[in-house]
Amino acid sequence: MKRRIGATRDMTEGSIIKQLILFALPLMVGNIFQMLYNTVDSIVVGQYVGKEALAAVNSTTMIINMLVFFFNGFSVGAGVVIARHFGARDHDRLHTAVETTMAMTFVFCLLFTAIGILGVRPMLRVMSTPEDVMDDAVTYLTIYFGGITGLLIYNMGSGILRAVGDTTRPLLFLVLTSVLNIILDLLFVLALDAGIAGVAWATILSQFISAVLTLRLLTRAKDIYYLSWKDLRIDGGVLRSIFSVGLPAGIQSVITAFSNVFVQSYINFFGSSCMAGWGCYNKLDQFIMLPMSSVAMAATTFVSQNIGAKREERANRGTVTAILISLTVTAVIAFALYFFADPALRLFTQDASVIEYGVLFLHANVLYLLFNCVNHVLAGALRGRGDSQGPMVIMLASFVAIRQIYLFVVTRYIANTPFLVGFGYPVGWTSCFLLEVTYFFLRWGRKKAKA
Repeated sequence: MKRRIGATRDMTEGSIIKQLILFALPLMVGNIFQMLYNTVDSIVVGQYVGKEALAAVNSTTMIINMLVFFFNGFSVGAGVVIARHFGARDHDRLHTAVETTMAMTFVFCLLFTAIGILGVRPMLRVMSTPEDVMDDAVTYLTIYFGGITGLLIYNMGSGILRAVGDTTRPLLFLVLTSVLNIILDLLFVLALDAGIAGVAWATILSQFISAVLTLRLLTRAKDIYYLSWKDLRIDGGVLRSIFSVGLPAGIQSVITAFSNVFVQSYINFFGSSCMAGWGCYNKLDQFIMLPMSSVAMAATTFVSQNIGAKREERANRGTVTAILISLTVTAVIAFALYFFADPALRLFTQDASVIEYGVLFLHANVLYLLFNCVNHVLAGALRGRGDSQGPMVIMLASFVAIRQIYLFVVTRYIANTPFLVGFGYPVGWTSCFLLEVTYFFLRWGRKKAKA
């Protein structure tokens, strides 16, 4: 049966800025709703359960991210391969890439469930989690990892759709299940008095439904990216191509997240109020980073499709345009949150000490996120070219080595204060900016000059 192009977006033609915005906007809104899963958990437990439960939910984010970020690296690699075949109009290889991607996803679901559940308590110990937070954190993480399959299947399914330019339908699924998550959170916590276990169950049930909807779309599609159960297999050549891009991205994300576990341990030294304030700041930080991460994903797909179509000059212009879009949007949000930090933090808690710490971290860090706009978009563009090792080395050097050296020196030889510990993030972002811009121009600028 001949498959149609369907709800895809060919980014090798037309206005660059329009293509990037139309791709990134639904993606950004979708990412907002996806982040609402854990953020709503924080709001509900912070307002209705207690400070210790809020600290427990917030302190689990880094552990969840270590496994999810590795998988998302695999998703990035799959997206680059699929987008390149789409740009080259090679629909047979595109179909093989989809089947291989989903087959490996099911393997990862089993692996991550086991690793997550078995590693909960050891990882919390590594983070120096206080005893008054430990039991709640173990409960939340055990339930979360028990149902992580839903999150992984949705993320990969939506990654396949993004690679061919469809960001709208994954958004619709997220809107539906995010609203469901809010309803279930309130039902389990307020009506059933299930506490922190209730918000964990609400999250995994909602994610499971999003996975079912995504699989249904892929298996019933008549488009070129369809998923056929009878063709499901792992193609060695395609898998190697996916891992060549995805493995460095995944390793970088995991090690960075693991490094952030040690950052969390520095924060934990100051007690549960500081932990809760840091967690609330990180929730806002994640929302500020949504535009840059969404535009970076758009840049990856844009560059992948255009490299596949052998339109390198258009890929370069798209990279510059994506950086400018990211800087503009992030600057508006960052300055707004800088001046309205207190009311933003009151969304999570009314505890004065938690708010005080949250404002401190927000004011110290938020404006430096403009450096991260360039970091993320350039990394996305490089991965779209198939260059995943360069961003990996640079980000590991900046977000892990330089940041950890800074924290070690500052806390032992200068002053161990919440402000100086929190400022470890801007130190990493700034150093990454300097290294990545230099790398991009030396590696790809020189290649262009020789062409």
